[in-house]
Amino acid sequence: MTTAELFAQSGAAAWGTCTFSDLRLPPESRQKALALCPEARGVYVAAYPYFAGDRPGNLSLYARGADYHQSLLRRLRGVAEQLAQNHPEHRFFPGTDSSPLDERQCARLAGVGVLGRNGLVIVEPYGSWVFLGTILTDLPLPSAAAPAPDCIGCGACVRACPGGALEELPFDESKCLSALTQKKGQLTADEEALLAAHPLIWGCDLCQQVCPYNRGAALSPLSDLTGQDAAQPYLPSLAPEDLEGLSNRTFREKYGDRAFAWRGPGVLRRNLALKNKKKQK
Repeated sequence: MTTAELFAQSGAAAWGTCTFSDLRLPPESRQKALALCPEARGVYVAAYPYFAGDRPGNLSLYARGADYHQSLLRRLRGVAEQLAQNHPEHRFFPGTDSSPLDERQCARLAGVGVLGRNGLVIVEPYGSWVFLGTILTDLPLPSAAAPAPDCIGCGACVRACPGGALEELPFDESKCLSALTQKKGQLTADEEALLAAHPLIWGCDLCQQVCPYNRGAALSPLSDLTGQDAAQPYLPSLAPEDLEGLSNRTFREKYGDRAFAWRGPGVLRRNLALKNKKKQK
């Protein structure tokens, strides 16, 4: 089976390769990558679509199906195992956004898709509703002849961002509503106001919802990521009663197969409480 067939079989909408030495990584990230694969020479990068339609709910669209970390690792491990059979003298290490690699940079160097102003990779016909995964290897691999182009730069995402995170490049994560919904600890009054006004209690889809590349985006065929799998049914929202009486352990037992579970129930309870407080005013 060819590499293209392996990635297609895994559910990838697009894939490519880049040379490891072409990546501009912080020293700590490079050291971690080399600790994982001491003779790192190349990276495979693939995009997996998750869009199930823009339906109402208070969870980000990416968090309504199965935990993408688990789903992508399962898919990429299958590809890596087959690549190891095809290249027995080389090693292959799959990873998701917890890996030391900058997946968006890998995708750009591999020419996988257009790079949006919001930093997300856009892959037709799924738009930016894709997850990225990588396979680090000591097999020499080329970068694309030309890196992926930037988006048209219409500024719609910049204008839609409530916190102003996209006004400068690179974007300011401290002003990103998605990051703010996941932030632990004491919040400022301004941060609380932003969360109270935000339609979601986890994540933020605003910059993607206004992006012209996402108009008419195709639905993902990957049933676990879209919530069409009985094991991880579609979960658009959480209410206070869904979290009532749950300890960290029982919360993870109930929601451990969801992308929002890693942070625990505390931030979700806080965000729900801020919205309820606003409604009562």
